Amino acid sequence: MTVHTSDDRWLDAPVETVFVFMDEPSNQATVTPSLTRADRIERLPNGGNRAAYEYTMFGLTFTGEVRASMYEPPERIVYEMRGDLTGRIAWRFEPEDGGTRLTYAADYEVPGPLPETLLAPIIRWYNRREVRQLLATVAEAVEGEEQVVARSLS
Repeated sequence: MTVHTSDDRWLDAPVETVFVFMDEPSNQATVTPSLTRADRIERLPNGGNRAAYEYTMFGLTFTGEVRASMYEPPERIVYEMRGDLTGRIAWRFEPEDGGTRLTYAADYEVPGPLPETLLAPIIRWYNRREVRQLLATVAEAVEGEEQVVARSLS
């Protein structure tokens, strides 16, 4: 079953700050509710990351790797997913009103013989909730980081 999810949010932080934060795999594990582990394996020749992931959904654990197939600082990162989940995750970082419009989009295959008509609505709901929480947590992290920097400069 193919799953698509996407959302965006305006963040009160510069594009460069948001990009640097999201470029660190361990930060993605911190802000993504069901991502229990994301560890950098290596920096790729294009500058992006190859990282191992562990993701839990409905009590099932999925493991694998992501590899930055497109890495264009500070505008976007596209990861190809391999392992238990296969697909693509795309991050876009756009300057907007003195902050950043952060967009997340993912398409991936859920493995196994699942009854799609029954589970598809539940998986879509779960993913929408996950992405909203992810974007909210990124906002808290990067906006707080900017406030800490501003206070330390005062």
